[in-house]
Amino acid sequence: MTTAHIPTVLCFSGHDPSGGAGVQSDIEVLTHFNCHPCSVLTCLTVQDSATVHRLIPLSANDMVEQANTLLNDISIDVIKIGLTGSVKCVEAIAQLIQQHPHLPVVFDPVLASGDGTSLASKALIASIQLHLLPLVTVLTPNSLEARQLTGLTPTASNEQLGQQLLSLGVEYVLITGGHDSGNLICNTLFHNSRLIDKSNWPRLAGEFHGSGCTLATAIAAQIALGKPIRKAIQVAQQYTDHSLRNAVQIGKGQLFPNRT
Repeated sequence: MTTAHIPTVLCFSGHDPSGGAGVQSDIEVLTHFNCHPCSVLTCLTVQDSATVHRLIPLSANDMVEQANTLLNDISIDVIKIGLTGSVKCVEAIAQLIQQHPHLPVVFDPVLASGDGTSLASKALIASIQLHLLPLVTVLTPNSLEARQLTGLTPTASNEQLGQQLLSLGVEYVLITGGHDSGNLICNTLFHNSRLIDKSNWPRLAGEFHGSGCTLATAIAAQIALGKPIRKAIQVAQQYTDHSLRNAVQIGKGQLFPNRT
């Protein structure tokens, strides 16, 4: 028996029955980095390796009760948020975070499935802007999600998107470039009202299911392990790139990252 503290991340995520994204992705990534995953489900999904067919939001009251029970029992190092699914869920998570302001928060704002199917209404996006973004330590939108969260035009540059998201209260914004064109994927990191880093990654063949979940949870793991935020983001990008290079075809749709 050991009494040493195990770095622990509390994940608010949807359940993906295909195992490619959501809470199962969180568990795989955190276990890989020798962190302990605690999880509260925000919604169920009818989902396969190609798309999300339906969201089934869960009770915000039940989420709050589960999270409070965990927070009263276990020393949590980081909160990671994925698919929220409903306005009530967003408001509940924001209220919980405000009660634990010392905890870093990593948020992957899942607003669409990998094939582009929308998972967020205008009301949900507005609630995220108002209640959640001001509490987020690291936000990891792709460029399409960044445009939805800012309301800026399709011609807005990533720098304009990053600056706008910082102005909404986010501490660090990592905009991923997988949906942009070109042979390289450029991820841009913003902090303190400016662009602070660019990382270029070779664009891999194929479409991937759960890459955003993988990246955000890896960042959360590295922060839980005590890494400074910029280092945590760098290591998480390297890990995500490796998991995509070794992706596997499980179903008939997108490739699944190999997180082990």
